[in-house]
Amino acid sequence: MKKKMWMISLLTAVVILFVTSCGQTTQRNLGKPTIKIGYLPITHAGPLYLDAHVHGGQFEDYNIEMVKFNSWPDLMDALNTGRVDGASVLIQLAMKAVEKGIDLKAVALGHKDGNVLISSKEIEDASELKGKTFAIPHKYSTHNLLLYETLKKENLTYEDVNVVEMPPAEMPAALAGGRISGFVVAEPFGALAVNLDKGHVLYHSDDIWPNSYCCVLVLRNDFIQDNQTAAQSMVTQYVKSGEQANQKDEDLYQSFEQFMKVDREVLNLSLEWISFDGLRIEKMEYEKLRNLLLEMELMEKPPLYEEFVDNTFIEKAM
Repeated sequence: MKKKMWMISLLTAVVILFVTSCGQTTQRNLGKPTIKIGYLPITHAGPLYLDAHVHGGQFEDYNIEMVKFNSWPDLMDALNTGRVDGASVLIQLAMKAVEKGIDLKAVALGHKDGNVLISSKEIEDASELKGKTFAIPHKYSTHNLLLYETLKKENLTYEDVNVVEMPPAEMPAALAGGRISGFVVAEPFGALAVNLDKGHVLYHSDDIWPNSYCCVLVLRNDFIQDNQTAAQSMVTQYVKSGEQANQKDEDLYQSFEQFMKVDREVLNLSLEWISFDGLRIEKMEYEKLRNLLLEMELMEKPPLYEEFVDNTFIEKAM
C-alpha cells in the first residue's frame, strides 16, 4: 500500500513538473524578448537613446535594455560572449570580431559624419603634426583611419606621428595639458575641447573621407534567428528614431542627458556635426573601408559585405 501511494505521489510530481515546465516555456515563447544593447556614452548612439528615453524601452514586439560600458574592450567581450544581444559599436571592432569567427550582423549605421580632428591652436594644418603626439581611441576605429588618410594627403607617413591610444574622456584634458597635440574620437569630446577653448577643429571627417563609416548597430546572428519579428521591429523603430534625432528636438536633448553627462552648449556643437538619417550600409562605402583596413594591414581577412552586412531589416523599415 505504501509503495502504491509512493508511486502515485511520484507520478503526480512528474505531471506537475511537466505542466509547469510547459507553462513556463509557453510564457517564454509568447512573451516579448528584452533586447540587451551595449553602448558607450557617446553622441553616436543617439537613436538608441531616443528609443530608451522617449518610449521607456517598451515596444509592442520587444523591450530594449541599454547596457552601459566604459571601454570598447569591455563592450566587445560582452557582445562576443553573448551577454548582450547587440551593440552600438565601432564598425572595425565588429569586423574584427567576425574575422575571428563571432557571428555578428551589422543592421544599420549609428550615424553619418560627426567625427572631427582636433588639434592645439598652434597647429594650423596636418603638415605640422610631424613629430607630434596624436591620440586615437582604438587602432580598430574609423578615427585611426581618418588620421591615416589625413597624413597621406599631406605626404606624411603614419610613422611620422606618435600615435597613442587613449580613453576618449581623457583626451580633452590631455590636449589642455600639452600631453598630446591633437586627437580624433567620437563625440562629444571634440566639442568639449572646442567649448573649453583648448583646441580647434583641424578637419571634419567629410573633409577627409566623405561618408566614412564609424559606429554601427550590430546584432548577434543567433538572436536574429530566434527573434525575427523583434529584430525587424527594433530596426524599424531605430530608423524612425534616427529621423527624429535629425530634428534635434527637445526629446533628443533630454535623451542624451539621460545617458551622457554633457552640457547643453557642448551637445549643441556636437550635434551640429552629426546626422542620423540615411542609415543603410552601402556596399561601395563599405568596400572603401575594407580596402583601407587591408592597406593599413590592420586585418588579414576583413569580412566581405555579404558576410557581415544584413540590410534586410532596414530595407523593410524604409
